[in-house]
Amino acid sequence: MKALLIIAPQNFRDEEYFYTKEELEKAGVDVTTASRSTETTTGMMGGTAKPDISLSEVNVDEYDAVLFIGGSGSAVYFNNATALDIARKADAAGKVVGAICIAPSILANAGLLRGKRATAYPSEEANLRAKGAEYTGEGVTVDGRIITGDGPTSAREFGRAVVRVLG
Repeated sequence: MKALLIIAPQNFRDEEYFYTKEELEKAGVDVTTASRSTETTTGMMGGTAKPDISLSEVNVDEYDAVLFIGGSGSAVYFNNATALDIARKADAAGKVVGAICIAPSILANAGLLRGKRATAYPSEEANLRAKGAEYTGEGVTVDGRIITGDGPTSAREFGRAVVRVLG
C-alpha cells in the first residue's frame, strides 16, 4: 500500500503530518510526501519535512491514498488548480482521499464532499456546508473512501482510519 501526504510549503501542522505518517508506516504503508516544491518546509510547531516530490510530479495512479495535511499553510491549496485536480483524480480513480484540520476545504472546493458526511476544523464548517457536505463536527469522519479529521488532537485516529479503509 502506498499513500501520498500533501503538506503546505510552510506552516503545515506538525502533529497532523508526523502522527498520520507514523500510523501509516506502523501499518506497513509506504509514504511519499509532496508539497509545492521539494524545498524543506517548516511546520507551525517548528518541525521540518523535506518533500519527496513536488505537486507537479504527482501521479495519482501510484498511490492507494491521497491525504491533505492541515495547518494554516494548507490554505494555499484551497483554490490551487493542481491540488484540486489531484483530489479529483484520486477520487475518480477510487482511491482513499483524506484531509485534516482546515484541509477538508480543499476536498470541498474540489467538489468531493457534496452529499458526504465530513468534519474539519470549526473555521471550515461554513465552507463545507456551502459545498454540500453534511458537517459532523466529529474528530474523524469516514464516509466511504473519504476520510476527514478536525485537527491535531485527532491526527493519530485519522491515520488509523486511513489504515482501516485501505484494509
